[in-house]
Amino acid sequence: MLVELLARHWWVLLLRGIAAIAFSVVAFAWPGLTLASLVIVFGAYALVDGVFSIVGAIRGGGRQPWWLLVLEGLVGIGIGALTLFAPGVTALALLFYIAIWAVATGVLQIGAAIALREEIEGEWLLGLGGLASVVFGALLVARPGAGALAVLWLIGAWALAFGVLLVVLSFKAKGLQNAIPARS
Repeated sequence: MLVELLARHWWVLLLRGIAAIAFSVVAFAWPGLTLASLVIVFGAYALVDGVFSIVGAIRGGGRQPWWLLVLEGLVGIGIGALTLFAPGVTALALLFYIAIWAVATGVLQIGAAIALREEIEGEWLLGLGGLASVVFGALLVARPGAGALAVLWLIGAWALAFGVLLVVLSFKAKGLQNAIPARS
């Protein structure tokens, strides 16, 4: 059950949230980052986020819908690896990499929130985080010619909102541990 997975491995959500917030701080603290620096930071973040998502699915013991977390993780690892192995990409290509990743993971998170709606309270946080990712991705596609600073701030704002939502969700999931029966 996904609720048990979230409750037992709440710390994975916490780490993902902290990583997103750290990424946001870097984006706001150094707005003059070169595109190459942004590529490396984003690629590393997407890769780590994908790995944590897959770890969460594996540690869940194959409970349904584990495949949503695996698919989300594979998307993150794929986009992260693509970004890191091709650091000379243009700003436009990077924007589309980020947009595709944000929309894909957002849709998967909304799916997971819908699957949880009857099982826990607060599933809307995951859905809201997913919606924020979809909106962020759509904005990048709609306005690819925006200045690099504006895009950097948009990325930072999205990462901050997403990270805070994941941190809050992690503590809600941790609170569910008492409701989960011990494994035999």
